[in-house]
Amino acid sequence: MKRKKEEYDSSDRNKKRATNPTESQFRKDLFDDVVLQQHRDQYTQSQPYKHGVIQDLLAPTLLRNVRSEIQENLSFTPKETDIYKIHQSGDLANLDGLDDSSLRRLPSLLALRDALYSPAFRDYLSTVTGSGPLSGRKTDMAINVYTPGCHLLCHDDVIGSRRVSYILYLTDPDRPWKSEWGGALRLYPTHTFTGEDGLPTKSPSPDSEKSIPPTFNQLSFFAVQPGESFHDVEEVYAQEVVAEDAGGRIRTAISGWYHIPQEGEDGFVEGAEEAEAEKSSLVQLQGKADRFDYPGSKPKRFAAVGEQELEEDEFEELLKFMAPTYLTPETVEELSEIFAEESSLSLENVLSKKFAARLRTYIEEQEQETLPVTSSIIEKATPWKVARPPHKHRFLYQQPGDAQESPLTDLLEGLLPSKPFAKWLAMVTGLTLRSCDALARRFRRGMDYSLATGYEESNPRIEVNIGVTPTEGWNGDKKEAGTDGEGEINGKRVDVTGDKPEVGGYEVYMAADEEGVYDNDDNEAGDDVTSPSKNSSSSKAEKAEADPAIYKSSSGDDEDDSVLFSMPAGWNKMSIVLRDTGVLKFVKYVSRAAKGDRWDVTADYEVLEDSEDEGEED
Repeated sequence: MKRKKEEYDSSDRNKKRATNPTESQFRKDLFDDVVLQQHRDQYTQSQPYKHGVIQDLLAPTLLRNVRSEIQENLSFTPKETDIYKIHQSGDLANLDGLDDSSLRRLPSLLALRDALYSPAFRDYLSTVTGSGPLSGRKTDMAINVYTPGCHLLCHDDVIGSRRVSYILYLTDPDRPWKSEWGGALRLYPTHTFTGEDGLPTKSPSPDSEKSIPPTFNQLSFFAVQPGESFHDVEEVYAQEVVAEDAGGRIRTAISGWYHIPQEGEDGFVEGAEEAEAEKSSLVQLQGKADRFDYPGSKPKRFAAVGEQELEEDEFEELLKFMAPTYLTPETVEELSEIFAEESSLSLENVLSKKFAARLRTYIEEQEQETLPVTSSIIEKATPWKVARPPHKHRFLYQQPGDAQESPLTDLLEGLLPSKPFAKWLAMVTGLTLRSCDALARRFRRGMDYSLATGYEESNPRIEVNIGVTPTEGWNGDKKEAGTDGEGEINGKRVDVTGDKPEVGGYEVYMAADEEGVYDNDDNEAGDDVTSPSKNSSSSKAEKAEADPAIYKSSSGDDEDDSVLFSMPAGWNKMSIVLRDTGVLKFVKYVSRAAKGDRWDVTADYEVLEDSEDEGEED
């Protein structure tokens, strides 16, 4: 009799499932015990961290209707920051706030939202992930569209009460997505380091380990884990064959987060949200993890150099590298006047014709050679090292003392740290300099970037960048002007809100908001667009009313007051910038559509205040 009772209960439960209006939105067998267990096992065994992928999640008719409603009734805003470039809808969690006429046009979208945040599916994900109870009150979702050139760089999604991230793909069901189009969700493994305090610190590898291409009606998800759930969205690549129909390269997804239970919900724990916030990577990045960042600082210190005339032998030394026009007293005085007003300079054709030709030949030869794909092989087989961690930056670099002899390292080790150049720089800026920290960088197309970070020292510093990118097609490209010794002086700031080619690679200085924070929480749910690396001095748990991180949007504004200075990638250009405390800087991700890599040599110079001993020597 007992056995029959159990069989009856099971049958009755299945009948209830069949008539459950919420579960009927999903595929028929999704809630079967055996299917649930399969997804749970796959999740538990997954690498590099626990994640799940469910194919054919929903009834296909529902999702096709959702696509149609989106295409016919919703608009998208193009947005771009240091960490992402996307087209984004409004917050779908607030659909209930729409008027009746709007809601009547979105019935399938409403049904989808209610299904995803239903008790049945929240329990399902909770069981698969082992995340514990998930909130049905705090819904958090948006639609994001990636067209060719769009991307989202590495981050871990850890902010506030987020517990599970998800992405539901709405790509064209009649035109299957091809992996070579890009747009994959990529997961990064982490390495554990032991700090001086004996406590472990996790840091992501510069190379992703798992790639999950988009597929219509596919749900990808993972539990949000501080310092571990690092991921990005691969760039959607532009077509290489002009005749190809690129209409299918539109990566549309509904994505978001499930949060911990809110007050009044089952599973709510007083203080849990605050405890989760303390684990955020926004906090981690302010502390001990920085000591595992590469490249580290390697400054060359020298006796303080102020405004002094160049000796004859120093003048001759500079002539090996620099165009003569920039060394004349008249030009130095003109540069000094511009710098005193603008605190920045942008110079064209600054390298001498002879040296520039030798350097260009070297870089063009390097561009023809194929680099290894993985970071470990690059560091073994080439003179380059790979900057890391990728939630802050990724590019190839060489530092003085470790670099392979070449015209590039002549700048790195010969010109920038030299006393003659420091004296010339002191005359141009009117400042006293004491050290130089130089770096040669190569930003590979389709791979590299440097996210916005703040400068936190109390004294300002001078930052010099010599752009030596030989390929064309970057914003601000100009035909090389003049001949040897005929440089163009452009002391004006470059606007980044106007029309730009879609290849990135420009370096931008930005002002932080009033609290000194670069709040980038205008986000793609699931494909988070919040970059922890930008909060080097403090963190915010709540969204700002406006997003100062967005320097390019559809607003059409001619100028963004937060942008202080910008220089596009280019050949034979030098920027000189006085960087104050709190000023943010980044190099925009270089698209695979670029015609080549972005090359530069950069140096930071310590500035002595007037009260300090100018004759001090370390």
